[in-house]
Amino acid sequence: MRRRCYPSDTTNAEWALIEPLLPSPACETPTGGRPEKHTRREIVDAIRYVVDTGCKWRALPADFPPWRTVWGFMARWAAAGVVGQMRDQLAGRIRREMGKGPRAVATVIDSQSVKAAETVGKDSRGNDAAKKINGRKRHLVVDTRGLPLLVMVTPASLSDRDAAKEVLFRLRLMHPEITIVWADSAYAGKLVDWAKQHLNLTIKTVSRPKDASGFVVLPRRWVVERSLAWIMHARRHARDYERLVQHSETLITWAAITLMTRRLTPGKKSLARLPVTRPRLTQAA
Repeated sequence: MRRRCYPSDTTNAEWALIEPLLPSPACETPTGGRPEKHTRREIVDAIRYVVDTGCKWRALPADFPPWRTVWGFMARWAAAGVVGQMRDQLAGRIRREMGKGPRAVATVIDSQSVKAAETVGKDSRGNDAAKKINGRKRHLVVDTRGLPLLVMVTPASLSDRDAAKEVLFRLRLMHPEITIVWADSAYAGKLVDWAKQHLNLTIKTVSRPKDASGFVVLPRRWVVERSLAWIMHARRHARDYERLVQHSETLITWAAITLMTRRLTPGKKSLARLPVTRPRLTQAA
C-alpha cells in the first residue's frame, strides 16, 4: 500500500462512502475472472489525482497503478453507468441530511463553453460564436441545492436550445419525478412548449433585468453557476482534453463526486463543505 500524500487522495471516511457503491470484482461474480492486482482505493485515488491536478494520463506518478490500468477502470465504470449511480446515491444522501427528500423535483439548467485541446477531434468540437470559444459545451443540470444530476457534453457550436432537447430527454428518463426546470432566456421559445407536451416538464426562465449593468446575481440561476464554479476548481476541467465526450462527462462527474464525499465527511476542508450562503440579490433581480 502506498503512502497517501496527495490532496486528492481519499480519506478513510470518504472511502467508506465510495467502496460500497463500486461493483464487485470479476473474481467474486458467478462468471469469474482474474483477481485484481491493484486495490480499488488506489484506482479511485489515481482517477481523482488526474481530475484534480489536470495531469496527462501517462504522467501519473509512479506510486499509482499503471496509467493504462487506471484509464481502463475509468472507462469501464463509465460505460456500465457506475459513476452516474455513485453521483445519484451521494446526492440523495446529502439531501436527506439536509432534511429534504432523496429525489429532487425542481432543477436548474445552464451551459458552459470551454476551449478544447488538440486531442479533441473535429467531430466533437465547434465554435461558440457568442463567446468566441472553439471547443466543447458542458450542459449541467443541478437541484436547487446545486447537487449535479446530469451532465452532457456537446460541440460548442450547438445552441443551448437545441442541446436542451437531448438533455431534458435524458433527465426525464433518469429522474421521472422532476417537474420544474429553471433556466435562462436562451431556453425560452418553442422549447418550453415542446418540453411540456412531450416530457411533461415545466421550463421557467429567469431573464436578466433590462436596466441592469455589470454583474447581477439572478434568482435560481446562481445555483447552477456556483456548481459550474465548483467543478472548475478541478484543473482537468479548465480545458477539455478528452477524445470522447463520454469520458469528458465522466471526469466532470468524478469532480462532483469528490465534492460530495468531502461534504459528507468531516475533518478535511473543501469548498463544498463551507456554509451554503445565498448571495444578496439586487433590487432589479
